[in-house]
Amino acid sequence: LEFSWSFLLMLWVASPVVVAFSAVPALHHQAHIATTASRKPCMNAGALFALDAVEPAVTSYVAIWTPLFEAAKESGLAPEFLLHWGHGGAMATVLFAMGGYGAFLGWQTRLGNGEKIYPLSLGEAARELHPKLMGLALFFFLLGGQGGLVLLATAGKPILTSAHSSTAVIGIALLVAQAGLGLIMGGSETGRTVHAFLGSSTLLALCLHAFYGLQLGLSF
Repeated sequence: LEFSWSFLLMLWVASPVVVAFSAVPALHHQAHIATTASRKPCMNAGALFALDAVEPAVTSYVAIWTPLFEAAKESGLAPEFLLHWGHGGAMATVLFAMGGYGAFLGWQTRLGNGEKIYPLSLGEAARELHPKLMGLALFFFLLGGQGGLVLLATAGKPILTSAHSSTAVIGIALLVAQAGLGLIMGGSETGRTVHAFLGSSTLLALCLHAFYGLQLGLSF
């Protein structure tokens, strides 16, 4: 919280005695507010929810890799454009190529075309390729998410304080839930229906995540 001391300054100019008596309760009030605020999660205006609980650990982990990227940046080995947009380009490819085609194969399986081999399926049936493709997408999202945090820190920007970071947590959680559901649903009709619709919702959440990522990239 930011406080304005202009009023106290005016009193000081007018009379040191007034300042002496008025500053004490003001400072006491400030300390009380600061103490109260410290007990509450601190959330950036762009974040959907606070991630204060994990930020210290994540920041420490990111700090391990940041010097390597900074050195690559200073030496010219990694161009500024690549550091700024490389993460977004790679993750967009995973989302729309792997995630999009994986979702298509999933729905084809749900609609009874699981044994069909599509032109881009490399000879594998939709039922077989769908879990492999989505599993790889989850792996790349987990790996790429770490890279995104490191690159953000390399640019001197705060991490875990944006809508992009919030939707990343939501997207990863949904992907993990989807993977778990896919493993335990078996032949359950209800389970397969939930898996299909939740998968589509997950893809939409990740598209929103990409949108916020584009906004974040354009902000600096």
